[in-house]
Amino acid sequence: MTMALSGKEAVGERYELESMRHAQQMTWKAIEQIASVITPGMRESEAQLRGKQVLSEMGMDRIWHPLLVRFGANTLKTFKQRSDGDPQLGEEDIFFIDMGVVWQGHEGDAGATFTTGSDPQMIACASAAKDLFDRVESFWRSERVSGVALYDYATAQAKAMGWTLNLDIKGHRVSDFPHAIYRGGDLGDLDQCPTTGLWILEIQIAHPERPFGAFYEDLLI
Repeated sequence: MTMALSGKEAVGERYELESMRHAQQMTWKAIEQIASVITPGMRESEAQLRGKQVLSEMGMDRIWHPLLVRFGANTLKTFKQRSDGDPQLGEEDIFFIDMGVVWQGHEGDAGATFTTGSDPQMIACASAAKDLFDRVESFWRSERVSGVALYDYATAQAKAMGWTLNLDIKGHRVSDFPHAIYRGGDLGDLDQCPTTGLWILEIQIAHPERPFGAFYEDLLI
């Protein structure tokens, strides 16, 4: 179907909501598989290489944004920032995976945070990123507010939970590949309620005192 949308929510002729669901599901399967092979002692560069191998084995169309794996203090870095060095994952550590992959001509994009060991604050941080995402997603479903209002809500909720929300990360468009020709901008700048199956809600938080953070993103659908 061709969706009758314009401007920031325009899509191509091949766009299908069910294909977006498929891309979402495949991306999450890939994240789970990659996370399962990342172990203490591995370096960031090794984890990224292994991740690309997993994606190839799963039969992806292509990668549409670079696969990111961030260890330790690099979990505070935004997408556009380079990692510091090539750290080795510790026995008590935190890491996240962020991937954008095309499946059946449609863009999947998801990210999640994982921990090794039993550091309670790292575990709480990883859990909080997902919890905050769930709260904001629920607010979108129930209140049908604008993208701007979603990130205002996310900021307030993060503060109430005791975490710092990174507002340099404010979500973005996806659709049939390549979505970039539509120039939808950031979800956090959208002055209308985001349509289902077109927008990625990104949540990145920082620990208030220790040098690490957590990341979670998924399709609003």
